[in-house]
Amino acid sequence: MAPLRLALVPGEPAGVGPELCVRLAQRPRSHALIAHADAGVLSDAAGRAGVALALVDPADPDASCPGVLGLVPVPVVNPAVPGRLDVANAPSVLQALDAAARGCLDGAYDGLVTGPVHKAIVNDAGIAYSGTTERLAAQAGCDVVMMLGHDDLRVALVTTHLPLSAVPDAITAQAVERTLRIVDAALRRDFGIAVPRVAVLGLNPHAGEDGHLGGEEISVITPTLVRLRAEGLDLLGPLPADTAFLPAKLAGVDAVVAMYHDQGLPVLKYSGFERAVNITLGLPYPRVAVDHGTALDLAGTGRADPSSLFAAADLCLRLASNRRAARHPA
Repeated sequence: MAPLRLALVPGEPAGVGPELCVRLAQRPRSHALIAHADAGVLSDAAGRAGVALALVDPADPDASCPGVLGLVPVPVVNPAVPGRLDVANAPSVLQALDAAARGCLDGAYDGLVTGPVHKAIVNDAGIAYSGTTERLAAQAGCDVVMMLGHDDLRVALVTTHLPLSAVPDAITAQAVERTLRIVDAALRRDFGIAVPRVAVLGLNPHAGEDGHLGGEEISVITPTLVRLRAEGLDLLGPLPADTAFLPAKLAGVDAVVAMYHDQGLPVLKYSGFERAVNITLGLPYPRVAVDHGTALDLAGTGRADPSSLFAAADLCLRLASNRRAARHPA
């Protein structure tokens, strides 16, 4: 069977993404890495990092070799300067992302690994952009869930990049059910967990305190959990968020579903920021990203930690392998 092929998008060319990608390329591997990026940006990053890098045609078998990347050229308008954003180069970031994701949808790649994107500079370029997760979902025409995780904890979100004032209205039975179904299906298919156990947080302090601190748990979350449990989903909750992450509470739990961004992610990032990755559940292909920003202050210094990108590539390969095995059982 042919080696798996992962598409790689460095993200913001002035950030740490290009350096992290050329460092990723140095690792021994049996799968192909195909970068959608500007050749000069990658070569310059390799020079600053002091590593050898060969850029080859995406079909070249050497794209599976250490020190080599397959390349689909996506030129920047101006030479990228580490640490210095350039609005003229922002469109190339999304062009690379869209093309790599299209390749996944078309079957050219088995998964997508993405570096950090600078949202503000993309919007400054006149391109409405709320996040890569949302853009990939729109391109694929499907519902998705953002889940961040590392070896010890996975946290998925019902709502993502919303102002806190908008969250209560977004916590609907449909949103909670959609999230839980996608999380359950992804844990079964991609992670190989036969019967996932998912802990579900309440929205309010103390999970609403029987309605005294808010009614969403009674009117929305609990009825949804009851209905899905009747279908066989193993769901705990709604749980108070302030105690749900205690080790004893997490024993045997495969993922936690939080109602909003800053309810669950601070705990996840505190417990293992360097190892954490961002996974988009529900896409027709695996997509895993770094769990950090462009780190403009570190760009070009050689001090950026590649651990999150390494973890993202490793997990993307694992998920792609699981999907291939499911399609072609022995």
